Amino acid sequence: MTDTVISSATREVVIGFNRPFVIIGERINPTGRKILAAEMAAGDYSRVEADARAQVEAGAHMLDVNAGIPLADEPAILARAVQLVQSITDVPLSIDSSIVAALEAGLAVYKGKALVNSVTGEEERLEAVLPLIKKYGAAVVAISNDETGISEDPDVRFAVAKKIVQRAMDYGISPSDVVVDPLVMPIGAINQAGVQVMRLLHRLKTELKVNTTCGASNISFGLPRRNGVNAAFLTMAISSGMTSAITNPLHPEVIEAVMGADVMMGHDPDCARWIRKFRDVPPAGAPLEGAGRGRREGGHRRRPA
Repeated sequence: MTDTVISSATREVVIGFNRPFVIIGERINPTGRKILAAEMAAGDYSRVEADARAQVEAGAHMLDVNAGIPLADEPAILARAVQLVQSITDVPLSIDSSIVAALEAGLAVYKGKALVNSVTGEEERLEAVLPLIKKYGAAVVAISNDETGISEDPDVRFAVAKKIVQRAMDYGISPSDVVVDPLVMPIGAINQAGVQVMRLLHRLKTELKVNTTCGASNISFGLPRRNGVNAAFLTMAISSGMTSAITNPLHPEVIEAVMGADVMMGHDPDCARWIRKFRDVPPAGAPLEGAGRGRREGGHRRRPA
């Protein structure tokens, strides 16, 4: 099956169908975060640094870095953010921008093999982004919409994804370096949004054989207790073939959903990672649970006479 290798200077992460699910931390993104946007525009990256450390500590395998600030010098800010994050953590990065010049600025300073977020199916966008992917030896997120917009028909979105994969191959980019975003829509507005994504994920896995990612929290937009919906979505998406997601690892529900899904998919042998993460360690000197109990209480049940 397909493996997508992303790396920093010293660490490698592999996204793949027979591998643990990859969590890409979403919080280094000033969109909707006015304080972060103002700080980054002013050259203050202390919150970026804190967010990077917190997400890795919480369990993120990669970090998405975005600097989309209106009227700011996005290429310079994104490049600085990439350099800073790489100086404090060794996890690989997703370089995230809708501005091609910003993507190139980030790629030019990046150490390792980055994931670029993103390219869509419009011909103009393909011709602008794909040469960068080839030039810097990166991988790319392929968002399954084009100049016609976002279709609610998963077969149309599949066709767009297939087109992007084929155009990438024209530039000498392997399908293993194309990670498709099937586009997760708010289920509160589109009742069949979850069903659409699951159907599309299955086709992307079995027919195109490409890895996938998404902005997972989009599914719960506008709903109360969003993390519960996000967790349910992630477990179902993983079972349908999704191999990574851009999400918030600071929510325990998300981490538990992903790690539990890895257990169920056989991607956590002997449940070792789950046990390491969640095992209760007794205080020093405390008796072990069950110690001193008699055989009847702690052993096998007696058969009825």
